[in-house]
Amino acid sequence: MRETTDAPKPDAAAPLIEIRGLSKTFCLHVQGGTRIPVFDGIDLAVHPGECLALVGESGTGKSTLMRSIYANYRPGGGRILVRHRGRIVDMASAEPREILEVRRHSMGYVSQFLRVVPRVAAEDIVAEPLRMTGVGETEALERARAMLARLRIPERLWRLAPATFSGGEQQRVNIARGFVVGFPILLLDEPTAALDAANRRVVIELIAEAKARGSAIVGIFHDREVRDAVADRLFELNPGKEAAA
Repeated sequence: MRETTDAPKPDAAAPLIEIRGLSKTFCLHVQGGTRIPVFDGIDLAVHPGECLALVGESGTGKSTLMRSIYANYRPGGGRILVRHRGRIVDMASAEPREILEVRRHSMGYVSQFLRVVPRVAAEDIVAEPLRMTGVGETEALERARAMLARLRIPERLWRLAPATFSGGEQQRVNIARGFVVGFPILLLDEPTAALDAANRRVVIELIAEAKARGSAIVGIFHDREVRDAVADRLFELNPGKEAAA
């Protein structure tokens, strides 16, 4: 495993996420190696109990930044320092085994779309992150069902695979999976895009509770009402330029 050596030591007031000089360029190999710069020189920090909302026009790299923090994308340069079980890990250079360990214990990610193994019941999809942290089967299912109920998924659907669910139901399963563990770091990519007003209020409550227990949250919220309710700060990304806080 690789661990940063010159990063600040964790303490109670330190950021849970700290990004330094981050850059990302996509290379289109099927189009003659055309290079498309997405962002360059991003610096930001997110502290415990804080929600940072990424804002900017479509195509400015909001989702790319989120996926870089989660290590789905490797940046072209810079560092992504996260606090994980009492130490600092650089997600920009960590080995795959360590990235999986961070995701298992320290970082949850709610994407715009539910991507899961087919034919797996909704309650098992939600319980899986708990099992991966060592929670027993009975407790994992109890907590998963409680989260599904809170997100207004009818009990008759809990043992069914979500492939035939509506878009809003699938997104609520996705949200339940992301929030059920209580990760210290949460990445939320349009979590309320397919939800009605009542379910948006539930998500706002879940975010508020995560902040209250000290989670650091980075989110994309195109719904201004939701963003105004949960965000402590905005971080604007501009096309091809450095981001501005």
